[in-house]
Amino acid sequence: MPLHRKSKHKHQSGYVGEDIFSASATRHSVPRYKLPKHSMPAKTGYQLVRDELYLDGNSRQNLATFCTTWAEDEVQRLMADCFDKNMIDKDEYPQTAEIESRCVHMLADLWNAQDSEDTIGCSTTGSSEAAMLGGLALKWQWRKRQKDNGKSIEKPNLVCGPVQVCWHKFARYFDVELREIPLDGNEVCMNPDKIRQYVDENTIGVVATLGVTFTCVYEPVEEIARALDVIEKETGLDIPIHVDAASGGFVAPFIQPNLAWDFRIARVKSINTSGHKFGLAPLGVGWVIWRDAGELPEDLIFHVDYLGGDMPTFALNFSRPGGEIIAQYYNLIRLGFEGYREIQQACVDTAIWLGEQVTEMGPFDIFYNGKGGLPAIGYSLKPGKWGFDLYDLSDRLRMRGWQIASYPLPSNRQDTVIQRIMIRHGISRDMAALLAEDMRRAIEYFSTHPIAASEPRPTSSHSGRSSSS
Repeated sequence: MPLHRKSKHKHQSGYVGEDIFSASATRHSVPRYKLPKHSMPAKTGYQLVRDELYLDGNSRQNLATFCTTWAEDEVQRLMADCFDKNMIDKDEYPQTAEIESRCVHMLADLWNAQDSEDTIGCSTTGSSEAAMLGGLALKWQWRKRQKDNGKSIEKPNLVCGPVQVCWHKFARYFDVELREIPLDGNEVCMNPDKIRQYVDENTIGVVATLGVTFTCVYEPVEEIARALDVIEKETGLDIPIHVDAASGGFVAPFIQPNLAWDFRIARVKSINTSGHKFGLAPLGVGWVIWRDAGELPEDLIFHVDYLGGDMPTFALNFSRPGGEIIAQYYNLIRLGFEGYREIQQACVDTAIWLGEQVTEMGPFDIFYNGKGGLPAIGYSLKPGKWGFDLYDLSDRLRMRGWQIASYPLPSNRQDTVIQRIMIRHGISRDMAALLAEDMRRAIEYFSTHPIAASEPRPTSSHSGRSSSS
């Protein structure tokens, strides 16, 4: 028989038979603010970090976000396949560059770019960066026109309705006055009749939003263009339009194909969208496209050669992963037009159904019912003593894992607080039904446990609880 001697080696952390939760590394709090002196086994480090992530909310139940929270296994595999690809290095990864170009042309075609025009575009880290690139092109084009006419370039302004915070960032970072047209009466988006009061010779452009963050409606791009046509006829001011289609760019072509908002309108010079919202790609990809290369000033394009070859680049950052671009292309060829249409229509149908359920509950006035815009609903609380406000309801639903956005509308309607529920790919009718049941239970709870009147809630759309993510 073989003889077995007792090991003389001391028991050490990382020993193959050691339990992770009895290891020395797990007997202390995870390092927070100072680099630890010693390393730890990979499995131990993974378990510690993963355990902390359990404290995050469940992204599938986050109905405040516009962003993708579900993807097919093939998308996740492609992301893993590309984690080491730096998409900016187009000489080293030429096929990734080719796939990016294909996506640009597919989107240009989806948005009705004319074959006679030299369409140009690029990927970005998201719709915020894409919007800023569109804004920069507007500013550079305006400066050129002003210089050519011997006019001042000191006080550029940009006109818009209620916009996502990225446009406020653009205005502040790039020294542009943002003229945000306020909401009055029952308005839920930019009123084209008001534009005349806000534009002048220093206006670099008008931003029209296809899917307003706060209300989920589409701003009337065609009516905005007609208003600008009249202004040009009367004043000579030729003011371009940039469409912020962060969400609607991947919805309207499939659900409202006859709606004119894109390059069918001559005054629309550029469009941005977010691939990681209704484009169904993982987080980290956006797109911006100009109807013609002449709309993108050459001065904004940098040419680099230190990665090998000459590579033109127009972006606010440099290195970034290529996986999201590959995943976007996968979705485009995997789903095709009909696949996207079926998915977005299912989301719209679920939103409309949920809106009907919320209406029947009693305390709510439907603000937006999911028809004609993004797949979402919005509602306010009817006047009366319900024992809760919408912020209380958000908190109560959070106990069941649901994350629902509650926020005031932009000026001049900040006294109106609404709650918004986004319906994205992966939000099934069954999940919506579960949410509706939890809402009913919450209302019943507040009827017997009313919340006492509290301090006034924040009234600014850029403070307090976030209206979007």
